Amino acid sequence: MKKQIAGICSVVLAHGVMATEIANDDTARKTGNPTTQVGSTPKAAVTNENVLPVISVKATADSRPQAENGYQPKRASIASRSDAALIDVPQAVSVVTSQFLQDRQPGSLADALDTVSGVRMGNTLGGTLDAIIKRGFGDNRDNSMLRDGMLSVQPRNFTPTTERVEVLKGPSSMLYGSMDPGGVINVISKKPLLEAQHSVTLSGSSYGGLNEQIDLTGPIGDSGLAYRLIADHRRNNYWRNFGEITQSVVAPSLAWYGRDTTLSFAYEHMNYSVPIDRGTIIDPRTGNPVAVPKERRFDENYNASAGRSDAVNLRFEHQINQDWTVRGGYGFSRSYYNDWQARVLSVNYATGIATRRVDATQNGVQSAHTLTLNAEGKIRWGGILHDIVGGVDYMRNYRVLGDLYRGPSNSQFNIYNPVYGQLTQAGSKISPADSDQTDKLISRGVFLQDSMHLDERWIVLAGLRYEYFNELTGKGRPFKVGSEVAAGRTTPRAGVVYKLAPDWSMYASYSESFKPNTSIATPIGTLPPELAKGYEIGSKLETDNLTATVAVFDIQKRNIQTTETIGGINYTRNAGKARSRGLEMDASGRLTQNLSVVASYAYTEARYADDPKLAGNPLPNTPKHAASLYLTRDFGVSHVGPVEGRIRAGVGARVFSSLPVGDGTGKVYHLPYGRVADAFVSWDTLVAGQAIDWQFNVKNLFDSTYYTASCCSGTPFVNIGAGRELTLSAKLNF
Repeated sequence: MKKQIAGICSVVLAHGVMATEIANDDTARKTGNPTTQVGSTPKAAVTNENVLPVISVKATADSRPQAENGYQPKRASIASRSDAALIDVPQAVSVVTSQFLQDRQPGSLADALDTVSGVRMGNTLGGTLDAIIKRGFGDNRDNSMLRDGMLSVQPRNFTPTTERVEVLKGPSSMLYGSMDPGGVINVISKKPLLEAQHSVTLSGSSYGGLNEQIDLTGPIGDSGLAYRLIADHRRNNYWRNFGEITQSVVAPSLAWYGRDTTLSFAYEHMNYSVPIDRGTIIDPRTGNPVAVPKERRFDENYNASAGRSDAVNLRFEHQINQDWTVRGGYGFSRSYYNDWQARVLSVNYATGIATRRVDATQNGVQSAHTLTLNAEGKIRWGGILHDIVGGVDYMRNYRVLGDLYRGPSNSQFNIYNPVYGQLTQAGSKISPADSDQTDKLISRGVFLQDSMHLDERWIVLAGLRYEYFNELTGKGRPFKVGSEVAAGRTTPRAGVVYKLAPDWSMYASYSESFKPNTSIATPIGTLPPELAKGYEIGSKLETDNLTATVAVFDIQKRNIQTTETIGGINYTRNAGKARSRGLEMDASGRLTQNLSVVASYAYTEARYADDPKLAGNPLPNTPKHAASLYLTRDFGVSHVGPVEGRIRAGVGARVFSSLPVGDGTGKVYHLPYGRVADAFVSWDTLVAGQAIDWQFNVKNLFDSTYYTASCCSGTPFVNIGAGRELTLSAKLNF
């Protein structure tokens, strides 16, 4: 009887796998963004005598290679703005796959990327914005954040619609315009499918709170039209001694998959409220964070940023013939927010008395419009196959912070013996000199890139972009211009790939980047654009089960902008040069049929070079060593009591060396090294004929105290990594 039940369950599981693979292969063929395991944990084949073998049925026309296989990435649109295989790209590319996101359940973009070598959290402005450091460079609002290939100004880009995350490392202005030289991040969203899939998910956290999500997708009629609707609501207690996180997302999308043409429309709306938490503060007497419990905050209950964001993405793709494809799109993103915060200005570390002030930003708005049109094709000329990508881009990015409030200083708070509620918002008033902070950037670019396949082993890549930009910044009532720039810039990209074998390549590349240097503050001297150049050599391996990359890089950046406070007034000046050199290694995929791995290591030496105050200092938020290792075991179909189901479990850890923190004057503090372990168990089963996926996650398994990033000159604040959290989720598939 048990064997009969096992056989029935095996048939159901195998049927589910076959249907999922058919849907995903068909979607890959039609969307031009091939992917597998969409949305939920895949029902892969397992080694068990009672399980029927899985039959993989693929689309019969124009099936494209998979973008990912479990933890293993194989392709990324960010790499060359084309469908090139990762092994053919002469630049390091990392991808966090949908399966790895499903297993780890990260809560933010920084969490999603913390296993990628050379990538970590930057200054998030108290946890209110995405800020990612790549190879020592980057910040919030550095123009390196894309959603489905379009510039995004959303405060949090890792949302319930996220399918996977791609990272192109190194200077990438040739492909994507003005940005920092560390790299660019592309968040790929879930697309409508032509096979019906419906799910409802409930999850809870040990911090307190409940999350609900519904994900519906499927065809509309039989003409190739499909829809998707994702709705998500979460309300959780913050992990420190007070605060609450609320977020609601509604994201409808449509796609039409024709024979030669694909059209898509996606909209996402988010309402949110998150704590503004600048973390703890460094005691200069010891060089370490002050000796208080890590849960203790130094602000007030009203420290929060509340707002809404909207994103629209319109795209089309038309295959002219078997060699040429035209793609285009329009992207719009907008963020509106209001915040209040009790800001710590200084601390008497002997007595614990903190001087605080109530600050606020009201009616903060940022919006971005992006237009892109490009063509991708293959031509054979002179006996050489050329993969050509070329196009034009337009971007308009405006940010205006309306009413800025400043309150009187107050010294009634003691960080060693806190009494909250003594500093109210009542005394804070609008500061005309600080209000109407404005940054308006418009850029237009044209680019052309050629990947020349000289023979079966050699690929030579060459690309060029010309971009013309206008940027104006300033603040105050009456308005005072901080800086105004209008200039053009040409950036090149070049590389060579040599294939030692079909699945093993060596590469070398050179690329440049630039970013306009403007400031709302009063500039000291001229502010020419930040310029950077990067050299990289490496090797890539891509077998049927494992993708691995090793890269050595050298990035040099000049005309760096920094802020200096003189007489209580913030000034902007040029900080000269900086250099980042290092070694990175990444590997992801399967070690055996049932054992998957994600591993990384980075050595990064990133320092200021010739600034009179900062020369020799390390770049902020960049540890010299960082490593991670995550292993997941598929145990196949097993019994839990009388019920059968597929069980998977994983455990992993990441460690990083001392995190340097500067105070802007040349003084550098070194925080203790960090170590964090996570684990999960998932169980996919049938209950009363319904497929239910259970998952239990433990984040920061040993409740370690670690620090993620620093901010602010003068009084350096340090963000604290969240304490141990247990989450349990149940996903009903119907």
